[in-house]
Amino acid sequence: MAEERDRRDDQRDTVRGEALGRAPVPLSVLDLATVGSGATATQALKTSVSLARLAERRGFHRFWVAEHHSMPGVASSSPAVILGHLAAHTERIRLGSGGVMLPNHAPLVIAEQFGTLEALAPGRVDLGLGRAPGTDGGTAAALRRTDRLREGADEFPQALSELIRFLDDDFPDGHAYARVHAVPGPVQGTVPGGVQSAGRPSVWLLGSSGFSARLAGTLGLPFSFAHHFSAANTIPALDLYRETFRPSAVLDRPYASIGVSALAAEDRAQAHRQVLTGALSMIRLRTGRPGLVPTPEEAEAYPFSELEREFVDSWLANVEYGTPDEVREGLDGLVKRTGADELMITSTAHGREARLRSYELIADAYGLPGGRPL
Repeated sequence: MAEERDRRDDQRDTVRGEALGRAPVPLSVLDLATVGSGATATQALKTSVSLARLAERRGFHRFWVAEHHSMPGVASSSPAVILGHLAAHTERIRLGSGGVMLPNHAPLVIAEQFGTLEALAPGRVDLGLGRAPGTDGGTAAALRRTDRLREGADEFPQALSELIRFLDDDFPDGHAYARVHAVPGPVQGTVPGGVQSAGRPSVWLLGSSGFSARLAGTLGLPFSFAHHFSAANTIPALDLYRETFRPSAVLDRPYASIGVSALAAEDRAQAHRQVLTGALSMIRLRTGRPGLVPTPEEAEAYPFSELEREFVDSWLANVEYGTPDEVREGLDGLVKRTGADELMITSTAHGREARLRSYELIADAYGLPGGRPL
């Protein structure tokens, strides 16, 4: 595993030396393949391909997709499938899950899926893991074929350990799985005529509280915090991660990214119209009425109650939106406050053009390479 740590350190040093323009840390993209009112899942997934290619052209470091279920406005229920498609349409950008909800799956299945992705896109696959269901309780029960949902979350450290052993093919002799191998994987380099693969997917832990922060620190793994929907916990969780961090075969020092919701437009009013669609989507989701991402016109005409208005104000307080310069200043301030090593930018807006244009404008604001008109 020393080779894995060297590769990780080389990768970190390389990305910090890449053409980051004026960005204080690497910028990455988190995509949910959102489906807007009047659009189809096919159109949403085509937009994800366009966005991944834009991110690669403009020098964003990673492109992650998130696992969600039973949400009409989110088409990213199968990250491994989407990532395989994105791998065929990109060449350099790192691809990964932000994340796979491990309690929903058997560890061997995830090891096989991401081992396959690593074979398709060697050296650029991240496996981000979370312990939440990524959905409501009823859907989680259908996914897991059990109603003992808390059990799955409590067993997360054990499932994580099992998954990593499958990825490394290093169960000890006598273990029940000692002769079970995740393929594609390291076992292929140990059989007659086999050739060892160059590496394996990089494992990250994701979280919105202190549990995964502490676990990531203890295991010496990179950590990504969901600032975009748990902003009050960001600094405490990052502090906990750094305090508990122990050097490992993967990292010799902490590495933390944070997910941040951001949207840039030519003027602040236009940006506000778009981010309001995301706020309304979240209200509907949290009140048991999930749907497609509404149009700006629908969001502006919606009769928000006083309580809903308070929610919108609270939600938008943690979204960096406005002109490109305003968004850049907000992101820079977030890096200063949190000490994040990387920003994972996500955006919810209605329609392909608004989302692609936002990432172009953010890239322009930081002077990232590869700019051209949409």
